[in-house]
Amino acid sequence: MIQEFKDFIAKGNVMDLAVGIIIGAAFTAIVSSLVDDLINPLIGLVLGGIDFTSMYVVLSGEVPGNTGTTRVGLEAARESGAAIFAYGAFVTACINFLIIAFVVFMLVKAVNRLKEAAERPDDIAPEVDTGPSELDVLLQIRDSLNRPGGAATPGE
Repeated sequence: MIQEFKDFIAKGNVMDLAVGIIIGAAFTAIVSSLVDDLINPLIGLVLGGIDFTSMYVVLSGEVPGNTGTTRVGLEAARESGAAIFAYGAFVTACINFLIIAFVVFMLVKAVNRLKEAAERPDDIAPEVDTGPSELDVLLQIRDSLNRPGGAATPGE
């Protein structure tokens, strides 16, 4: 069983998967920063300066510090124990997903294009007329020998 496990780990696919997971985690951090630090502030600007990621609705319970005009942040609301509907965090997660899905689509598209280019021969040699084949020449000789008035038959 240990040998089977070693063989499984040593396969290239497992190592490729591990590298993919590590790169994916780093890429997720980049996309999260893009959404949290660049896209959400723009959305907040359009919505009148609201921090989009901390938008929520209190479903039940009390969130200390919330009044009619001021609201505490999402983390403080979560820590208060009140049931909250954090739609801003959900929309942020959806934006993250769409960006990651689009980038993965573009990567797959690029890899497919590279595979097609690798499979396609670079220079296709033009067909060259090499003349009649050996069989064609032999058939012509036979036909000319069998024609009336053709070459003399052996024994004449």
